[in-house]
Amino acid sequence: MGLSMAATSDESESLLLRLREGDPDALADEFSRHRERLRRMVAFRMDRRLLGRIDAEDVLQEAYLGAAQRIRHYINKPSTSLFIWMRQIVTQTLIDIHRRHLGAKKRNAGREISIDQRYHPATSVSLAGGLAGSLTSPSGVAMKQERMRQLEAALETMAPIDQEVIALRHFEELTNSEVAEVLDLNQKAASIRYVRAVRRLKKVLENFPGFKDAGND
Repeated sequence: MGLSMAATSDESESLLLRLREGDPDALADEFSRHRERLRRMVAFRMDRRLLGRIDAEDVLQEAYLGAAQRIRHYINKPSTSLFIWMRQIVTQTLIDIHRRHLGAKKRNAGREISIDQRYHPATSVSLAGGLAGSLTSPSGVAMKQERMRQLEAALETMAPIDQEVIALRHFEELTNSEVAEVLDLNQKAASIRYVRAVRRLKKVLENFPGFKDAGND
């Protein structure tokens, strides 16, 4: 573990040095290295109404251009790892795209968030979509939509931070240390919060029709 952490630290220092020296490929290389992880986040967070209209690659391309314009600010004051910073840029880009396409007053797209806000405004909706595969499928589109609304409402009874911890760990597949960075917690607190969030999610799903076994994974 010690060697791994030391290697990671050395890699971060090397990358930061490349950025400070103006290496034109440094940001592109790092963005490419994490592209699949960032794409997974976009796919999870994308408003369902935009599916088929907006491609995840378009979001990532716009986010990369934004990152390239802002990289000097990061270099001058790197308060997070570069991956978490890039994820923040992608998050803000996706929210801007939601606002452009769905309008400022539409649900899931209307709340402005700053680049460093910890909680995404539509996590419960994204969680409902991600958990839908475990839901016993009723027949009929109207019934399915109603079950999704019920699931979203049930998830909204959880605290925002608990929703976010589940989203980050299970659907974005971030490590505990990365979750700690995103939520501005120490790693021990992030770990404890995750255990509690899983317990609360199981309790929510136990009381939700069609999810009797979903909370035991």
